[in-house]
Amino acid sequence: MLPVFKLWMTSAAILMEAQAVIAMRIWGMAGAWHVSPTENTRMVTEKMRAAQKGAIDAGMAAMRGGDAVTVISKAAAPVRRATRGNVTRLQKGNPLLPAKKGR
Repeated sequence: MLPVFKLWMTSAAILMEAQAVIAMRIWGMAGAWHVSPTENTRMVTEKMRAAQKGAIDAGMAAMRGGDAVTVISKAAAPVRRATRGNVTRLQKGNPLLPAKKGR
């Protein structure tokens, strides 16, 4: 796969997963989705960790002479891990919708 195309696919995945995570967290705040009591704190601290790790990794790649795609990929990798992990974890919350009759 072309490196630029792979980076585009990573970016697209991050965007789609982020939207799903935002939706599930909002539903959780509204009481319509099971979320941890620490979810609001987690959504702030995980961004700081991912940004810090991405900046360090991208900086190291740049200092080693990496091309632009490599540097950007290193910056995006921690964000991608966070969004993928959040979707997987939050999907287990299941909506708190009333059961339909006949089920």
